[in-house]
Amino acid sequence: MPGDPNTYVAIVDDDESVCRSLGRLLSVSGFLPVTFFSAEDFLDDRKRPHFDCLILDVQLDGISGIELARRLVAVNDHTPFIFITAYDDPAAQAEAIALGCAGYFRKHDAGNSIIQTIREAVCGKHSTTA
Repeated sequence: MPGDPNTYVAIVDDDESVCRSLGRLLSVSGFLPVTFFSAEDFLDDRKRPHFDCLILDVQLDGISGIELARRLVAVNDHTPFIFITAYDDPAAQAEAIALGCAGYFRKHDAGNSIIQTIREAVCGKHSTTA
């Protein structure tokens, strides 16, 4: 099932290859990906579209993905967010879940699981995947 062609998904990750590969995966799945290499770039972009979902790297230089989500939650931004990480950190995962993430994945997890979680999050079927 393809994504809605008007569904914008932000990818916030400081690893260019991850942004590129996730961007391709989202594109072929029917989504419109927009990449940011830092949380600061995301927050500073005044021209960004309304995002339907966010994919946030847990560990970023500067503002972390966890801190970015915390800030968005604090201002009642209800955009669903999904975390990806290269590190297995139970404390970060617990904090991500407490913030209300729609999913929590390792960077080596299957792309189809991430796509399915985005679809569920965008459709309002909020469920945490760990």
